[in-house]
Amino acid sequence: MLQLHRIDPDYTIEEQVGVLADMQKEGKIRHIGLSQVTVDQLKEAQKIAPIASVQNRYNLIDRADEEVLKYAEENNIAFIPWFPLATGELTNDSQQSLVKIAKAHNAAPAQIALAWLLQKSDVILPIPGTSSIDHLKSNIAAGEITLSAEEIETLDNI
Repeated sequence: MLQLHRIDPDYTIEEQVGVLADMQKEGKIRHIGLSQVTVDQLKEAQKIAPIASVQNRYNLIDRADEEVLKYAEENNIAFIPWFPLATGELTNDSQQSLVKIAKAHNAAPAQIALAWLLQKSDVILPIPGTSSIDHLKSNIAAGEITLSAEEIETLDNI
């Protein structure tokens, strides 16, 4: 997969995605992904080539791209949230409701934030930073946490 980091304002989406579509037709890449796009940009890109993924900022405390996520769900496009832990803000005790839910699951706040993302949508594929094997294991363990409807509602209201 080749993923544009962001749409370059100096070129049209048609030009940028068109080059990727040509590469795809030539067998040089299998899939096309976009990053930091709006729904309108995504729709425009899809007129040129199938889009496999979108990578936008999205996490428990930054949901500005909710409409992009919804569109991705409706169109079976993978949604890769960058900064899934809000640059570390969701790894500490700053969000008391998050901490309370983490304690109830004998988990770290970061694990609950990742579990929330995983339960939020079937198309979400979080990519948290990992600095050690223990950190990797902790991130993977978040996938085993099942949040209740009440817990999800509490987290949705952060």
